[in-house]
Amino acid sequence: MALTDFGKFIRKLRIEKEELLKEMADKLGVTSSYLSSVEIGKRKFPEKWFQLLIEAYNLEGDVIDELQQAINRSKKIIEINIDKMNNQDKDLALMLARKLESLDDKSRNVLLDFLEDGE
Repeated sequence: MALTDFGKFIRKLRIEKEELLKEMADKLGVTSSYLSSVEIGKRKFPEKWFQLLIEAYNLEGDVIDELQQAINRSKKIIEINIDKMNNQDKDLALMLARKLESLDDKSRNVLLDFLEDGE
């Protein structure tokens, strides 16, 4: 398996801090093998690690944003709260979720352009 974006982030952080996997695992209160499993996406990212990493490594500003983005990209499940959506918006969200994997590159790029421009 390949490293997740979260795995890449913490590996880079360890290198910058000149730490071994075991040292980071100790700070997070887990074994090295558990931390490794999270890095490569075999195990789910424990939500409490976000704050633990910030505190243990004195992360600030853009680095915290980078950590959050890495976590988001590494999650295998994305939750969308549709409670306050009208039926048409719920249908749209569910349809997009179902069709996303089968979009070709051209359609994906058109959709991305539309969403980024907000038009």
